[in-house]
Amino acid sequence: MPACSTLYSGLLSLTVLTGGAFASAVAQTPSAPARRTVVASGATPRLVSRQFSFTEGPAVDKAGNVFFTDQPNNKIWKYSTEGKLTVFLESAGRANGTYFDQKGNLLVCADEHNQLWSVAPDGKVTVLLKDVQGRTLNGPNDLWVQPKTGGLYFTDPYYQRPYWARQQPDPALGGQHVYYLPAGAAQPVVADDKLQQPNGLIGTPDGKRLYVADIGANKTYRYDIAPDGQLRNR
Repeated sequence: MPACSTLYSGLLSLTVLTGGAFASAVAQTPSAPARRTVVASGATPRLVSRQFSFTEGPAVDKAGNVFFTDQPNNKIWKYSTEGKLTVFLESAGRANGTYFDQKGNLLVCADEHNQLWSVAPDGKVTVLLKDVQGRTLNGPNDLWVQPKTGGLYFTDPYYQRPYWARQQPDPALGGQHVYYLPAGAAQPVVADDKLQQPNGLIGTPDGKRLYVADIGANKTYRYDIAPDGQLRNR
């Protein structure tokens, strides 16, 4: 996912002040959908804090509080609807991408040991996935929960981390993939193995489509999600 070292509240305020009103489309071609700015006309971002090293993985709970990670400092932060900034979780597994499930748990790509976590509102950590058939994942980066089934999609690119002992990915994984972990399953399945370096992903609220950014290919792909979780019609 994109990263930055400061936190701005402009977009957070935008949701409250404008009700989601965005500026007009700025470009459209026959081969591409309309592109719109994400800041309303006249809105001014306000700096909240610049104390972070590398912010990542924003996620919003049902109350509208924003959670995000500072990976080098190994923390997950909370920016409340009242504008209060606090640490939600110390020793956060070098958390990267995050997403809330339907029960209010914060799901986390914890790439310190290349795992997927579920963090309860009280901060209790449950490891959802620690390996794939005994193999170490490349480095889970981002994740999304299908709202109807509870199935979890996540990307697994390889970015060498200074806190890893290894210096290369496990060749047995066969590349950098998008995975699907069905609700309640112990192991994921490969959802797409034809990507170079998948990174950010997000699905539609109705659970019917998934979008995946492939940084290695400089493309964003759209998929239809089948009832069994398989990705079709890329």
